[in-house]
Amino acid sequence: MTITKLLIIYLIAINIFSSLISIIDKHNAKHGKRRISEDFLMTIGLVGGALFELITMKLIHHKTKHKKFMIGLPAEIIFQIGVIIFVILYA
Repeated sequence: MTITKLLIIYLIAINIFSSLISIIDKHNAKHGKRRISEDFLMTIGLVGGALFELITMKLIHHKTKHKKFMIGLPAEIIFQIGVIIFVILYA
């Protein structure tokens, strides 16, 4: 399996995971349960899950007033696009 295929599989998996943890955190917030830390949410975005995390947060109206997420996640997406381009061109 090529590095590009592995990268695609990884990005699909991490984005599904990031979407799920955003949904879980929203559910926990509504029901007074233990929350997922913002640092963990941002880290999952940084390691590849930023796109689905941002889309999910906007769809479920979760943390959309937090500049940390509404600026940070798009910045992470731009960084990830650069990494993907680099891997495709030089792998």
